Amino acid sequence: MILIDWYSALMVALGAFFFVAGCVGLWRFPDELSKLHALTKADNVGLGFVVLGVIPQVAEMADAIQLLVIWVAVMLAGAVSCYLLASQTQSQQLEQPDVDEHQTGGNQ
Repeated sequence: MILIDWYSALMVALGAFFFVAGCVGLWRFPDELSKLHALTKADNVGLGFVVLGVIPQVAEMADAIQLLVIWVAVMLAGAVSCYLLASQTQSQQLEQPDVDEHQTGGNQ
């Protein structure tokens, strides 16, 4: 293997590591907002490493540019969807009554 192949393998392996780390964060974190943060950040970084690993292997510059455009589109879609899910979760949490207040009768 030549140096470019080693570089590509390393970048794709790093990307896979970040994808797995995001999945572990999704599984282990307690609340929805922490899960969203772990998943979106790790997936964006993981996809970035995969793209950086694949770019040296493509034959034409147009393919490399297309990979970069896809990466940017995925980052934008992830940011927008994460924002929408977080705002919906936060508004639902504000609408729910406080459980401790109802259990104690509100007298503290």
